[in-house]
Amino acid sequence: MSPKNEGVVAGFKAFLMRGNVIDLAVAVVIGAAFTNIVNSVVKGVINPLVGAFGTKDLESYRSCLKGPCVVDDAGNVVSGIPIMWGLVLSAVLSFLITAAVVYFLMVLPMAKYLARRAAHDKAKQGVQETLEISELEVLKEIRDLLAARRGPDSGNGDGPDTATGTGPGTGSGGSSTGTGTHPTP
Repeated sequence: MSPKNEGVVAGFKAFLMRGNVIDLAVAVVIGAAFTNIVNSVVKGVINPLVGAFGTKDLESYRSCLKGPCVVDDAGNVVSGIPIMWGLVLSAVLSFLITAAVVYFLMVLPMAKYLARRAAHDKAKQGVQETLEISELEVLKEIRDLLAARRGPDSGNGDGPDTATGTGPGTGSGGSSTGTGTHPTP
């Protein structure tokens, strides 16, 4: 196999292994099976119920567009142009039932679940932000306590105190050696 073909095969394999493709395949299979169930319900239950108000099954309702419509025993049109509006009505009912079941049993519960999950995630994020703010406040308090413990003559806190004096004197932050006498308070 050439390197080009190997790349195409690897790409196709990666495409098939994506979660979206597998989810879509499962949805199509489930949808086909579900469509059969809905069609059976419409043909077996709904059509006879609607047909009970008339003389025949819902799918058999038709109107003749042109001429006298003659249908043989097999259901084939011999003459005339029939409009089979019963078949269309049956298909519309199948669609509405399918859409209602999909919406009420799948879409609506999933939307509620996702809304609850989003609210939970938002609340969790709010708690995390509160914890981060609380940690920041605690660190500020620790900083302030350490600064208060050092005392007011500790300088500006930029580094270690290096003022080492050898006697009384005046000065600011440096070493001062004076020869005068100062009264002690």
